[in-house]
This record gives sequence, structure tokens and C-alpha cells, in this order.
Amino acid sequence: MKLIKVKNKFVPHWLTYKPEEVEKIIINKYQQGLTKSEIGLMLRDSYGIPSVKDLTGKSIKEILEGASIKEEIPEDLISLYRKAIKLHAHLEKEKKDKKSVRSLAVLENRINRQIKYYKRMKILPKDYEYSVEKARLVVKL
Repeated sequence: MKLIKVKNKFVPHWLTYKPEEVEKIIINKYQQGLTKSEIGLMLRDSYGIPSVKDLTGKSIKEILEGASIKEEIPEDLISLYRKAIKLHAHLEKEKKDKKSVRSLAVLENRINRQIKYYKRMKILPKDYEYSVEKARLVVKL
């Protein structure tokens, strides 16, 4: 396979997309409601783009920020919120499920560590706190 060097990265020669086209696709798909990880999977599987960063020199997050699109809450934190909400719903029905009680405690600890990290990186405000009610509002399940 022949590789072409672009911005210190190697892009396959058969790739016909220009960096500007890829950026437009990313912005369009995000506005349609896809998450960053879903956009990356779709670009890989449907468009045959193996690496957005190799082609454009920027990550999907950087491209969206360049288009002045910023997430209020990071995507990985939202997925942890979804898991916590499902576990809370399960525990409301099955109160004696000790294994789920422990896994909920572990999950909430992971959520709080992520929040602490995002506060330190100034992605979330300093007064941001986790609660199940807030998580339900954010996720809207």
C-alpha cells in the first residue's frame, strides 16, 4: 500500500477526501445529533477515513471547537450517567440486589473522579456536583 505524507502523518493514497470536506462532514453529522465517537466510527466504516487526525491534523473535538461548537458535559461523562440511571432504576425494583449496590457505588466513584478531573482541566465549573436527578436531566432517558 502506498502512503502519502501529510503534515508528518501518513494518509493512504486511495483516500480521495480533502481535509476541508472531512471537517464539513464532521460538523454536519454533529448537528444531526451524532456524538464524537459515533462520527469517528461512521467516518471509518462508511467513508473509509482511517484517521481524522492524520488527514486533517486535528481531532474531531478540535474541529468542532474550531466551528465554535462546544459540549456542556463531556461525552464519556454522559455515558457514565446513563449507566448510573439504569442501575438506579434497577435498584428501585430489586432492593436486595447487593451486587448491583456495589457496582453502583463503584460507578458513582468513577463519575466523581471524572468530574474532579474535568474541574481541574476547567471543562466543568468548579461548583459542579453529581446527583442522580441532575444526571436524569442531562441524559433525558
